[in-house]
Amino acid sequence: MKYRIDPTVDCVFKAILGDEENKNLLIHFLNAVLEPEKGSLIQDVTILNPYNEREFIEDKMSIVDVKAVDENGKKYQVEIQLDVHPALAARIIYTWSSIYHSQIKKGDDYEMLKPAISIWLLDGVLFKEIEDYHLSFTLYNLKHKLVMTDHLAIHVLQLPKWPRGRTIKTEKERWIYCFKEGKNLDTDNPPENMKTKEMRQVMEVMHGFSESQKNYLMYQSRLDAIYTRNTIINSMKKAKKEMEVTKKKMEVMEKKNEQVLKEKEHILKEKKLADQKLKSLRLLLEKKGIELPDDMQAD
Repeated sequence: MKYRIDPTVDCVFKAILGDEENKNLLIHFLNAVLEPEKGSLIQDVTILNPYNEREFIEDKMSIVDVKAVDENGKKYQVEIQLDVHPALAARIIYTWSSIYHSQIKKGDDYEMLKPAISIWLLDGVLFKEIEDYHLSFTLYNLKHKLVMTDHLAIHVLQLPKWPRGRTIKTEKERWIYCFKEGKNLDTDNPPENMKTKEMRQVMEVMHGFSESQKNYLMYQSRLDAIYTRNTIINSMKKAKKEMEVTKKKMEVMEKKNEQVLKEKEHILKEKKLADQKLKSLRLLLEKKGIELPDDMQAD
C-alpha cells in the first residue's frame, strides 16, 4: 500500500538533502536558493553529518539539520523548522555562530575562517508583516549602506508565504513548492512542475519511505514524536493562557479588595473625625452647663 509522505518530516528531509547518494540534490538546492552569479555555482560539497537512519530510530526528539562544506571551504547549514516560537530568531543566530566559530581551534588564526551560510525552511511564519517567502540577512550598516563581511549569511524560507496556485518560474520556487505541497503529491504521478530530473529524484526518496515497511515505520515514529511534542507544547500554551486569565482575575480581585480597603479606611477616618467633632461639641455643651438628651449621651 502506498502512503503520502511529508518531505518536511525530518527523516525524509534529511534523506533528500543529507544523504550521500543524493548529494546532487543538496548542490542543486543550495544553488537554487542562494542564486550565485554565473561562474560561482557550487560544484561539489562534502556532507559533514550524512543521513543515518539510526539517529531517527534511537532519538525520537532529536533536532536534525544538514551540514556541508563546498570546494571553496564555505560552510552550509540547512534546517527544517516545523514549530515557529518566539526564541527562534535567537536560535538561528546561535546555531550559525556555532558553525562559524567551530572552524578554528587553538593555534589557528582568523584568516582561516570561511563564510558560513544558514538556510532555514520554516513551516510557519516568523515575520508576519512581510509577504516575501525568502528573506536573506547579513551584517549591514543601515546609515552608510555597508556590508561588514560576507561571512554571515542567513536565509529564511517561510513556506506558508508561498501562494498556492502560483506559477513556478525558478528552481528555488520549485523547491519551495516541493516542501510546501509535497505531502499532497502522488509520487508515482507528480504534476508537470515536479517532473524535472531533481524533483523525480526527490519523489523517489519519498516513494521509498512510502513503500519500505522499515522506512515507513521510522517515518511514522517521527510523526508520532512530532505529534507528541505538538501536544505537549499546545497543552503548555493552553495552561499558560489559563494561568494568564487566572492572573488577570486575581489582579481584578486585588484591585477590588484594594478599593474596598481604601473605602474602609476612608470611612474609619470619617468616623474618627466625626467622633472627635462630637466629643468637642459635648465638652463645649458641658462647659456651658447644657445637658444632653438621653439619646445623645455618650456610649
